[in-house]
Amino acid sequence: MKIAVAGAGLMGCGIAAKFAAAGYDLLVYDSAQPALENVHKRCDAVFGELLQGGALNEAQCHEASRRIRLARRVHELADVDIVVEAIVEVLEAKQSLFAQLEQHVAPNAIIASSTSGFTPEALARHMRKPERFLVAHFWNPPHLVPLVEVLGALRTAPATLTTTYDLLHAAGCEPVLLRKSVPGFIGNRIQFAVLREALYLLRVGVADAETIDRVMKQSVGKRYARIGPLEGTDAGGLDTFLVIATHLMPELSKDESALQLLRERVSRGERGRASGKGFYTWDEGRESWLREQRQLLLRDCQ
Repeated sequence: MKIAVAGAGLMGCGIAAKFAAAGYDLLVYDSAQPALENVHKRCDAVFGELLQGGALNEAQCHEASRRIRLARRVHELADVDIVVEAIVEVLEAKQSLFAQLEQHVAPNAIIASSTSGFTPEALARHMRKPERFLVAHFWNPPHLVPLVEVLGALRTAPATLTTTYDLLHAAGCEPVLLRKSVPGFIGNRIQFAVLREALYLLRVGVADAETIDRVMKQSVGKRYARIGPLEGTDAGGLDTFLVIATHLMPELSKDESALQLLRERVSRGERGRASGKGFYTWDEGRESWLREQRQLLLRDCQ
């Protein structure tokens, strides 16, 4: 199968590297020349991490890097079987790219979006052939987090879903098929529900960021790696959880006031790792810690 990734940012390169490491030939397209010039550097960084973690050897890394080619114009994607879009999370930009792709890719080629939140109905609104469109939401970084949420629009053909699901499975991903479209899908809705409560706890002074993160990692974080929230509720007893939830759920943060904490920090230029400061100071010690955690995550995924 011939695969293309449209978008040469970190996510696009991560998806390309994931497929290349699984043995597929890749075309990476981007209309911005500077982005294309960084593709191999970014992909080789992924392969280096896989090498360090023992997932690939040097020969496999070299071969995977060789499988990735660059496409400087959209018409170079004319004979691919599937294109995975991985550009900025701007609805109009994605729709514009889909219009270009429909002009140049084969009539039966699948067009997939790696959006983290837009519904497939919104994305496919102006497409001429929406039956070949679907969402394949990869998690960042794709080579460390195997899950891909797959869902179609109302007019997506069943064969489009099946072909994409089978491809992802063959590439070593863990695809899940959603029955219904909701903004944010499953993973991000749960993630941001947790983030909202964590921000609320920090904002009202229950604990500092390090303590909140520590509680998460050393309690539900450990459990969720093996037992999901609904499995845990069954195991603990629905009657027990009903009693606790009846008293606790009304006390949880439900509005967007916790966002103010993020707005204040961003307005001060504190954007997290990218700026060197967020809830934590990102010095070399913390960068080293992050590299170590990514290696541990990689080993857990093998």
